Amino acid sequence: MLSVISIPAFNDNYIWLFHQADSNKAYVVDPGCAKSVLAYLENAKAEGKELELVGILITHHHADHTGGIEALQLAYQQKLAVYGPSKENITGLTQLIEHEQTLSLPFIDSPVKVIEVPGHTLGHIAFHIDSALFCGDTLFSGGCGRLFEGTAEQMSASLAKLSSLDKDTKVYCAHEYTQANLAFAIAVEPNNSELQQYQQSVQHARLNNISTIPSTIATELAINPFLRNNCTEIKQSISSHFNVSNPTDIQTFSLLREWKNNF
Repeated sequence: MLSVISIPAFNDNYIWLFHQADSNKAYVVDPGCAKSVLAYLENAKAEGKELELVGILITHHHADHTGGIEALQLAYQQKLAVYGPSKENITGLTQLIEHEQTLSLPFIDSPVKVIEVPGHTLGHIAFHIDSALFCGDTLFSGGCGRLFEGTAEQMSASLAKLSSLDKDTKVYCAHEYTQANLAFAIAVEPNNSELQQYQQSVQHARLNNISTIPSTIATELAINPFLRNNCTEIKQSISSHFNVSNPTDIQTFSLLREWKNNF
């Protein structure tokens, strides 16, 4: 069984630490801040839960996901295995991932499926382990990443890959953006009762400083407008907002992303 722990960093980042429940050998995903990781490990040790970091998984090249690699390697005498996409310029990788594949990580019982998800960046990848999806800045709860490098077609295809995973898959994205994403989603699809209920639960969680992540694929299919660009109400909202007639699914997706960028 995989144990997954969130390590908050910066204003709204999540660094994910995971290990087998019966092992103290741990990995972190997208450690933008080494201090946050090291502080967590020190606190865990003080509480009698000593964990040994053995590796790092990187989804894409942005500094808030990669900035801690060098300091973590220094702390662990350059012994960490660092997995990441070869298509992106990332300093410090020791294990280059060149295409979709299945990895075998030391001390992790289950295979790690690498999924190519271009859109936010061109070489962005996600890691799927058991029922856990570490998807970086591709799929957020209620939203998706900005298209800094890729196209709407690429991002839509990437999200389709992720949304086809088992519905109970837990979505471990890298940011606490849910509340803002849902404000937009409600504006686009105001009559979605599941979305209304989810927004209320998220508002309650955030008022109590409780994380909204992980979400699940089932939840995102029900409430995330970027996974619902074939929905009639969403298409009607796009038609009204942009004064276009009968937008296709990909036009709807592209205009959703444009609307969200300026929301």
